[in-house]
Amino acid sequence: MIGSLEGTLLCRQEDWILLDVGGVGYRVHVPPPLAAQMGSEGERVRLYTHLHVRENELSLYGFRTSEELELFELLLAVSGVGPKVALAFLATYDPATIVHAIANEQHDLLTRVPGVGARTARRVVLELKSKVERLAAAGMPATDEADAVSALTALGYSVREAQAALRGLPANLSLEEKIFRALQRLSE
Repeated sequence: MIGSLEGTLLCRQEDWILLDVGGVGYRVHVPPPLAAQMGSEGERVRLYTHLHVRENELSLYGFRTSEELELFELLLAVSGVGPKVALAFLATYDPATIVHAIANEQHDLLTRVPGVGARTARRVVLELKSKVERLAAAGMPATDEADAVSALTALGYSVREAQAALRGLPANLSLEEKIFRALQRLSE
């Protein structure tokens, strides 16, 4: 099993990178936001990885933190969730938001992930609720960001717009203050 890779970034596409590790180029699927943040070609990169094995294919999936990797693997354990959908979760929301949405049974927030319908969202909550409570206790705190994202998307903003508007706000703000400040940022 390949648990992590560290090497030189050779090239980057929207949802995968090519990483040179000791003269061997590894194609690693990553969430698109991570691919965009990887830096320039020639820079050193370290990723936590999951090797997905199917009958006719071996695929590597890479993540910035071990918590993202653990959440990806939990999502893969859900019936009907494959690596592309699990990766879509991490491309749409940060891990704390996913954990919060599952723990609080926010099916509507989960259905905003591309490829996830109401039935899959219910299955994710049903199968992972007790497991994500352990993740939250182990240092991936549930935040009210999921509620703020939900409120902003209900007003017509996309998930990405909502997350960008909430990014960097002080953690000690109430939910209402976060939504108010995010709306101010979105109206600029």
